[in-house]
Amino acid sequence: MNRIEQAFGKGHPALVCFLTAGDGDTAANLDALVEGGADVVELGMPFTDPMADGPAIQAADLRSLAKGTTTRDVLDIAAAFRSRHPDVPLVLMGYANPMVRRGPEWFAAEAAKAGVDGVICVDIPPEEDASLGPALRDNGIAPIRLATPTTNARRLPAVLEGSAGFLYYVSVAGITGMQQAAAGSVDRAVADIKAKSDLPVAVGFGVRTPEQAATIAAVADGVVVGSALVELVGEHGENAPTHIRELTQALAQAVHNARKDAA
Repeated sequence: MNRIEQAFGKGHPALVCFLTAGDGDTAANLDALVEGGADVVELGMPFTDPMADGPAIQAADLRSLAKGTTTRDVLDIAAAFRSRHPDVPLVLMGYANPMVRRGPEWFAAEAAKAGVDGVICVDIPPEEDASLGPALRDNGIAPIRLATPTTNARRLPAVLEGSAGFLYYVSVAGITGMQQAAAGSVDRAVADIKAKSDLPVAVGFGVRTPEQAATIAAVADGVVVGSALVELVGEHGENAPTHIRELTQALAQAVHNARKDAA
């Protein structure tokens, strides 16, 4: 089993936590996620036009880019994380431009060298898989796709084909951090996806509190939290690791125990 499979095979839903590379003391903030109990870490690649992201992650991208963070820096942060945490799955999440501008083969090879397990590229649809997917697969990296409330039954097979690691279900038709999906709609969507795929389904966008995370974890294989954690970096600066650790601990407890508590 690879690291992502192990994270989703622990017998409880997985907590997936996102932070933006280059925002604050990224190494200390990522370590705080692991110490708090995150099962999978998503490292955001800062981009000038993050179309799927709300104000919190937009602000984090701008803070990171203002410091001069480059794709090389992101890969170096990933490699350093891997050396400190050899068993924790690491996923890069971002947009196509930084991933393909030097060629998908370069990016995939460098990401693999850094110990990256999966890549989520928000703006490459399944029909354009050839622009990055084959290079990732050739380097043993899982291309993790996104499905949304507007992904209908005809569209879903195309999203699932070639996807690996887990499927990221975007629970709302909107941007990150701005609204919460109804539990019933998430339950139905996860059931529809799992009827057509063996991939774990992790649900994100709009999950901010342990209570919200527990509700999602009761029906999904994993819960993704990003904006609430990113906001702590902007608010607390160098003191962010303590706050990130505390929130992650509360989220992990809620997610890991969700099904036990529901029973």
